[in-house]
Amino acid sequence: MMAARAMGLNGTVTACESYLPMAKLMRKVLHRNSMGKAISLINKRSDELEVGVDIPSRADVLVSEILDSELLGEGLIPTLQHAHDKLLVENPLTVPFRAVTYGQLVESTYLWKLHDLSGIEAKVSDGIHLVPTGSDSIIHVKSRQYPMHCDAIREEIKPLSEPFKIFEFDFWKRPESNGETKVQVQVIDDGNIHAVVSWWVLQLDREGTVFYSTAPRWINSPANIGYRDWCDHWKQCVWFFRGKGMSVSQGEEVLLEATHTETSVSYNLNVQVPKTDTRQHDHNIRDFQLLLSPERIAIYGDSKWRSSVLAAVRNALQGRVNPLCVVVDDSIFLTLLAANLSKTSHVLSLFPGLREKGAQYLENVVKANSFSMDRVEVREKRKPCLTLHDTHGKKVDMLIGEPYYYANEGMLPWQNLRFWKDRTLLDPILSEDALIMPCKGILKACAMSLPDLWSSRCCLGDVEGFDHSIVNTTLGACGELPAPKEGPFLPFSIWQCGEIKELSEIFTILEFDFSKPISSCHGTAQVKFIEGGTCHGFVLWVDWIMDTDKSIVISTGPEHRYWKQGVKLLSKPVAVGINGCNSNSEYGSTIVEALFEPSSSELILKHAFL
Repeated sequence: MMAARAMGLNGTVTACESYLPMAKLMRKVLHRNSMGKAISLINKRSDELEVGVDIPSRADVLVSEILDSELLGEGLIPTLQHAHDKLLVENPLTVPFRAVTYGQLVESTYLWKLHDLSGIEAKVSDGIHLVPTGSDSIIHVKSRQYPMHCDAIREEIKPLSEPFKIFEFDFWKRPESNGETKVQVQVIDDGNIHAVVSWWVLQLDREGTVFYSTAPRWINSPANIGYRDWCDHWKQCVWFFRGKGMSVSQGEEVLLEATHTETSVSYNLNVQVPKTDTRQHDHNIRDFQLLLSPERIAIYGDSKWRSSVLAAVRNALQGRVNPLCVVVDDSIFLTLLAANLSKTSHVLSLFPGLREKGAQYLENVVKANSFSMDRVEVREKRKPCLTLHDTHGKKVDMLIGEPYYYANEGMLPWQNLRFWKDRTLLDPILSEDALIMPCKGILKACAMSLPDLWSSRCCLGDVEGFDHSIVNTTLGACGELPAPKEGPFLPFSIWQCGEIKELSEIFTILEFDFSKPISSCHGTAQVKFIEGGTCHGFVLWVDWIMDTDKSIVISTGPEHRYWKQGVKLLSKPVAVGINGCNSNSEYGSTIVEALFEPSSSELILKHAFL
């Protein structure tokens, strides 16, 4: 629409959109803005367009935005290649004109904990070896760049170099599919290089007067780039260097090798492989690798989390002889614990997501964890539920989970109540005194000020002079919705959501009792505000009570950075005050009502400000 407005009657605009629902939505927006006749909309991918069929001739101008946080992940290179080969005139005008990627070498204990489980576990002495000595690669993160709000960990990042240029991509000419570069980087401080933080800068016009940058805020950008507001669609990227990092000294130079394919960028520091390389160890360990998310690796390496779970399992096993223990989720840690802490236990792990990967992993680590596979069993075939036939006629003495389900870290917290459903399905084969762990789940909440998150999710209205209000329901906008419409719950790591502020005490809304089969739950709580400000919504999470004494609690709240919370944004922001109303326009407390419905696994939240 901006292109059509800029050209007026002097040209034609063709837009392509492959996703049919989005194409239909675009037609509504064009009609709302009286531009339906000015733009030809084609429901195809751009690499499906043909000159003479879809467009009358090669185009003079290309306007595009197919960029992700890494720059290349949405297919920028192959899309531009096809456009230059088939759709554009020679030397076309393009918006953007150019993109440049930059990087910075950093030291960060937080980033190190997200990938080096072997190094972290070496500092823990609980007898459990998720990564046995000499098999460092058996568990690791996928070698790729990870989008991350690096400003949130600014105080935990130590720059070890100045920013440096990596790759340059000109949109106005055909890009190469692959490229590599070597950058000689001077070290500015002593430390260990744990990662590369990278970002990109767009030059939108040929003259170089309009720029957009995804750089973290600690980078001094030129005045013509300006200050960047918090946003969730483009972040910085982090590439982890394996192991403990590369030790460097101020003034030293290191050689960074960067390589790009059509859709990704990778990095390498010239570091010799240590003599303890996994190639010298058992070939099964070398061949098998379990890829986990950075957050999951950090959880498995967290000493406090490990000691809490270990204490809970040890207490549960006390006094039990030859117990049958079923691990209902994908927790390899719980499986190793149950087998290691009781020499007479039989452990049956369901591993609903890991499947055969879980079984292969256990086979590779049994020796290091002092048990044999004849006491550990992994269900190979997926069945609706276990029967006494599967347990060899023995009833289950312990049913345990973290709960954690492989590859589902992006879920809303209460979707892990799948554990409760699994426990319910297994009810017929539980012994009378069966122990369930965790024994309860507590749904916690806090009213919060979330201005940056709110701004990124609130309803659209006028955008550059064009009415976009018609898109809000379809695109899942949360704020400024007309009554009685409400936005959905959103999974977010709150600590990465820009400016945040707790306005109320943390309060309990619901309790889930796993000693009983799953059922609907309803709860109400009234809470006073302890800080004044603007309330944008409620943040919710689950605290898992691991023992009947309620002495061991695993919290997944905002202060625990390896879990996501659920966010419910209000239809409109509300001004709140302390200890009652400070003015006629401020509220002093709120009543929150929640209903969990197991048939749909949905949580319904209602609220009223007082």
